[in-house]
Amino acid sequence: MNRHGEKQFAHAVRKTTMASDGALGPDLPEIPAADAPLVSTLPFSEIEGVLYSFARMVEQRDHHTAGHSERLAFSGVALGVAMRLDSASLVSLYVGGYLHDVGKVSIPDSILFKPDKLTADEWVIMRDHPVRGEEICRPLQSLRGVLPLIRNHHERWDGTGYPDGLCGTEIPLLARVLQVVDIYDALTNPRPYKHAYSNAHALETLQEETDRGWRDKEITSLFIRVHQQMLAKIATPAVGN
Repeated sequence: MNRHGEKQFAHAVRKTTMASDGALGPDLPEIPAADAPLVSTLPFSEIEGVLYSFARMVEQRDHHTAGHSERLAFSGVALGVAMRLDSASLVSLYVGGYLHDVGKVSIPDSILFKPDKLTADEWVIMRDHPVRGEEICRPLQSLRGVLPLIRNHHERWDGTGYPDGLCGTEIPLLARVLQVVDIYDALTNPRPYKHAYSNAHALETLQEETDRGWRDKEITSLFIRVHQQMLAKIATPAVGN
């Protein structure tokens, strides 16, 4: 890991560890070691070039999503810390936060920025971005543990999501974690097709989607319990930055 990446990741873990102090211990399963790469196997000098350039490419196309990937990198780690996930999983959440939407580089502006409801044909193209993102990152052996987050963060607990129609625990755990913070961030920030929701409205919507059978109940419940303290810590500027 180069000095910049080491500083950024250490900052994320330090802030989010502080944020989770005193959080209720959730009864959530431990992530199997095989589901994420060991920290020592991640060549961050290689990853960071892809990580930051791809994240910038996606976000520079749309001012509505400015900062979205960075917020997900930090909030994904924060929720992972609250779940007591291991360090390898936190690294995957951090990297996945930046790269989860990289496949949107292949989506035409006319669809990505459309203020109206997408047509059925346009939805087919939009729903292909997780697969495109996985294809972009697959050649990098160092990103193999992050690919499930990129591909499966739009799956739903009841099997009605995309691209693979996975349901329940078939959906990789880290994809379920990233999904919750992704939805919350998307709701609380403006998009071409919607205004920004208040925090309370976003949490209500997230709970409604969970009650509908779309989200992991345990992860959503934990996020709702700790989100205010967690996000407040993330928003605090780092000393010396």
